Amino acid sequence: MNLLWMFLFASCVTWGLTGLLRRYALARKLMDEPNIRGSHSIPTPRGGGVAIVASFLTGVVFLWGSSFLSDNSFVALMGAGLLIAIIGFVDDHGHIAARWRLLVHFIASGWLLFWLGGLPPLLLFGAEYDLAWLGHILALIALVWLLNLYNFMDGIDGIAGVEALSATLVVGVIIKLVNDHQGILLLLMLMSASVTGFLAWNFPRAKIFMGDAGSGFLGLMLGSLAVYSIHIEQQMIWVWLILLGVFIVDATYTLIRRILRGDKLYEAHCSHAYQNASRKYGNHLVVTLSVMVINLFWLAPWSFAVIFDIVDGVMAVICAYAPLMWLARYFHAGEME
Repeated sequence: MNLLWMFLFASCVTWGLTGLLRRYALARKLMDEPNIRGSHSIPTPRGGGVAIVASFLTGVVFLWGSSFLSDNSFVALMGAGLLIAIIGFVDDHGHIAARWRLLVHFIASGWLLFWLGGLPPLLLFGAEYDLAWLGHILALIALVWLLNLYNFMDGIDGIAGVEALSATLVVGVIIKLVNDHQGILLLLMLMSASVTGFLAWNFPRAKIFMGDAGSGFLGLMLGSLAVYSIHIEQQMIWVWLILLGVFIVDATYTLIRRILRGDKLYEAHCSHAYQNASRKYGNHLVVTLSVMVINLFWLAPWSFAVIFDIVDGVMAVICAYAPLMWLARYFHAGEME
C-alpha cells in the first residue's frame, strides 16, 4: 500500500511539473520545429523531461532521509543525475559542443561507478569472473553509451518513456520475487512513477517532448539502477541487457552501419529502425505500442528465464536479440536517408 501511494504521488508530481514546463517552453519559445531529420509534423514544446529529473531526485532525497538508501548510493545518484540534467538543460536552451557534452558524460558516469563500487564480478556460464579494472572501464563505456543511445532513441512520441517504464516495472517484479531488497525496489517504483506522470503528456500525440535533460538523465539513471541491482543479484546484468534490448540493438546497429559508411557521427539523422518504422506506418502510436509489446511479451519472459536459472544469461541475450537484429535490418536501420 505504501508503494502504491508513493507511485501515485510521484506520478502526480511529475504530471503537474510537466504541465508547468510546457507553459514555460511555450512562453520561452523552446520548440522543436518539424524538419527533414525529425519525426514530428507540428511544432512541439521541449524540455518536459526536467519534471522526471525533479520528481525522481526529490524522491531519492526522501528515500535517503528515510534510511532506505545508503550515503554512497545517495551521493552517486544525486551527483551524476544533477550533472547530466544540468548539461542537458543548458543544451536544450542553446548548444554545447559534442566534445564537452561527452566529457561531462564520462565524468558523471565515472562518479556514479565510483560511489556504487564499480562493476561487481560477473557470472558467465555458471562461473564467476572478476574483471577488476577492465570491468570498471567497460562499465564506464557502457554507461556513456546507454546515456547517449537513450538520447538517440528518444525520437518519436512516448517511446523513451515506454522503454523506461517497461524495464523498471519488470525489474521491480523480479526484485520483489527473488530478493525483496527495499532500496532498489523503491528506486525502481519511483522511476516508474516519474515516467508515468510524464507519459500522460508525451504519449502519442505528444504535447511536449522530453529534451536532452530528460533523455540523458533517464539513460544514466537506468544504468545506475542496473549497476545497483547487479551488486544485489549477479544475474541482473543479463536481465537489464535483455529488457533494454530494443534500444540497445537499434542504436548500436544503426551506429555501426553509419561508421562503416563513413558518416559524421555527430551529425543529426533519422535512420534508426524505429524512425523508419514510424514513417512506414504513418504514426508513432503503432511503433511505441509495438515496443511495449516486445518488451512485455518477448523480452520479459527471457529475463525471468535468466533470473530463475532456466537459461544461461549469455544464451538468453543472444536468443532475445536475434529477432531484434532482424527487425533492425528489416526497417533499414542506419541506411542512407
